[in-house]
Amino acid sequence: MKPHLLILLFCFSSKLFGQSLPDSTPQSGFTIENIKFESAGATLSGTVFKPKNIKSAVVIVHGSGQEKRMANIASLLASNGIAVLTYDKRGVGESGGVYAGPEVGTNNIDSLNLNLLALDASAALNMLAANIPKHSGKLGLMGFSQAGWVIPIAAKINRHVKFMVIFSGPVVTTLEQLRFQFYTQGNTNFWETHTEADAREHINNDIDRYKFTSTDPRTALDKLSASGLWLFGGKDIQVPVNLSIECLNVLKAKSKPYDYKVFPDLGHNTASSKLNEPMNVAIQWIKGLSNQTKVKK
Repeated sequence: MKPHLLILLFCFSSKLFGQSLPDSTPQSGFTIENIKFESAGATLSGTVFKPKNIKSAVVIVHGSGQEKRMANIASLLASNGIAVLTYDKRGVGESGGVYAGPEVGTNNIDSLNLNLLALDASAALNMLAANIPKHSGKLGLMGFSQAGWVIPIAAKINRHVKFMVIFSGPVVTTLEQLRFQFYTQGNTNFWETHTEADAREHINNDIDRYKFTSTDPRTALDKLSASGLWLFGGKDIQVPVNLSIECLNVLKAKSKPYDYKVFPDLGHNTASSKLNEPMNVAIQWIKGLSNQTKVKK
């Protein structure tokens, strides 16, 4: 893939979330501890945020960029009783391994790379489970953008995943997403001059510019029993939102426990927008799952 085209692929900003923290730093209502864990031949570095009273626990899964651990969002979750493991992405920060992605001009949505990242997320979840008390509520994965492909694979690998929260993640194949993104060309005014019908026609008929094994998240989602929440921006020009919702509705019709919410005025960066509502919706949804668990007991 050409580097100037790859820059368009899921450039999800983590500036609001990225920050490294020292070992065992006390915070209001939770503690922080830096850890290391092994995954697919690499040592990855991360941080565990542990509330005093844990209601549930999540691993944060990255978008496509060279992303380090996301301390700010982890602190927000921990302050709401959600234990978190956030880690430097493979080949980034203090983590070993090799990063594949737009900044280095490599194909980061090849199935081999997505499956490797899913192994990392699964290993991180096992590490988080080992660092919190048993019976700490449900374990899950929360991620952004490219994580829409990574998280379902990780959930299929790891039976401990009980829920998934995905911000602006595709529910279409990697090749379908590329067709859409090449069509929008990063034009923030795209939806002012194009219709949904225009986008669908292009996605259905455009010739694929690159050849690699495509990944379809529905392959895993169709087999999972974990609950899922997708949060979309109505003005997204990187992910075909309406087509993704259509795919989710097909899965919901099969009684899959999947929910979604669209924020009409937002674009791709739903989690890092100035509007706090998407993250608040995610937190309340996770808390709702925790309450369901308590009722069943």
